Amino acid sequence: MTSKIKVDNINKVSDDSNIIKKCGSTTTVGSGSGNTIVVCGSTVTIGRCGGTVALASGSTQTGFGREGSVNWQTGSLKTSTFTAVSGEGYFINSGSAITMNLPAGSAGAIVAVSDYARNFSTYNLTITANGSEKIGGVADDATLNIDGQAATFVYVDSTKGWINVQNAEDTETGVTPAFVAASGGTETTSGDFKIHTFTGPGTFTVSCAGNVAGSDSVDYFVVAGGGSGGGANGGGGGGGAGGFRLSNSTSMPAPLTSPLANPTGLSLPAAAYPITIGAGGASVTGPGPSPGSVRGNDGSNSIFSTITSTGGGAGGGAGSSGNGGPGGSGGGEGGQNSSGGPGNGNTPPVIPSQGNNGGDTNPGIETNQGSGGGGAGAAGSGNGPPTSKAGDGGIGSFVLATGFAGSNGTTGPVSSTRYFAGGGGGNSESHPASCQGAGGAGGGGAGGISGSSATAGGTNTGGGGGGIDASPAGQSSGAGGSGIVILRYKFQ
Repeated sequence: MTSKIKVDNINKVSDDSNIIKKCGSTTTVGSGSGNTIVVCGSTVTIGRCGGTVALASGSTQTGFGREGSVNWQTGSLKTSTFTAVSGEGYFINSGSAITMNLPAGSAGAIVAVSDYARNFSTYNLTITANGSEKIGGVADDATLNIDGQAATFVYVDSTKGWINVQNAEDTETGVTPAFVAASGGTETTSGDFKIHTFTGPGTFTVSCAGNVAGSDSVDYFVVAGGGSGGGANGGGGGGGAGGFRLSNSTSMPAPLTSPLANPTGLSLPAAAYPITIGAGGASVTGPGPSPGSVRGNDGSNSIFSTITSTGGGAGGGAGSSGNGGPGGSGGGEGGQNSSGGPGNGNTPPVIPSQGNNGGDTNPGIETNQGSGGGGAGAAGSGNGPPTSKAGDGGIGSFVLATGFAGSNGTTGPVSSTRYFAGGGGGNSESHPASCQGAGGAGGGGAGGISGSSATAGGTNTGGGGGGIDASPAGQSSGAGGSGIVILRYKFQ
């Protein structure tokens, strides 16, 4: 027969206090605070199948391992570099970039962090592994740089080290949407977008950089000043258009958005950004039959933040000064024994291209016609046919007026496009207006007929000016059109 002890209570000899007490359906082991209970055996079972083992409120446990969770340290916000402890989660309240050093890795170790201040994009959290251990299989630091980001890292093994098993970056984690806020220039709105138009120098002042939950990108449209036309006793070349640079990160609708658009806008910290509007190249005056040649002038650059659009190249004259100048778009080559060829566009080179080459005079047709200046959308054309025809300026490129309300003088949405950065037309010596080179759409000026001045590039279009016949003396080539800067972002 198996031995059996039947008892409801076991008391201490010294003070008769309970060690084991049976009271109804509850059995209490131990005699209260300050006493330790040791259960020793190769296998210890607590509870029963289907039952629950619970820790009393306020108590802690050690030595049981973890089941993919952490104890969040709500009473200690981290504001400076610290070393994490396995099993703990930390709220980062940073006012500067800080570092969290991970503990030595052991299988199952777990650490978590969360962006308490919602400013990781400004003050990055760097996570550094212990010694030569890895993070995600790479022996290098990890960086959390998205506002409101939270991440949980578990150490798996020496091959991959600490692996991020949970990453949260969206509004569901509690990120409050923030939108870009700024001032400067002529301000208009179109739906949820705000537009700032600069037709002269100014300052774009960003007061809030925004975040990914709201908006954090500024689209730019930067056009430089166009080059002026050249003069030749034999047909001056048209001026090249100013450089055309555009971004489209906020999804202005295609295909009405220029094919030159860069899909990435600019993320701008709160600061003041000076705006430079490039002036058009100054016109030149025909000197008469001797020397019978004068080269135009280059346009000036337009600048916003890291975006520089290059001024358009000068239109060519004749002989040794007959080459067109390089620039955003190149100037057209002049006529009458010119040498050197057209000006190169997209100089210096950027991607997408900011412009095209000027036209190349064809001496096999006739030598008394200048070529057109390059435009943002196409190269300038050479002279002819017919033999008396000067080259036309290259067509410019365009933006959707709905996307850049205010770019055409309006204050609300307009479903149309507007062209900018057209090349200037070349001149055909001693021929009527029908033989003069036309300016490219986008502000390009037409070549002038003999005895008359040429047409200037359009104001705030970046268009190139038209070329002239240098003889008789006194007429002026077309000046280049001034540039423009338009900025656009989601503000609500």
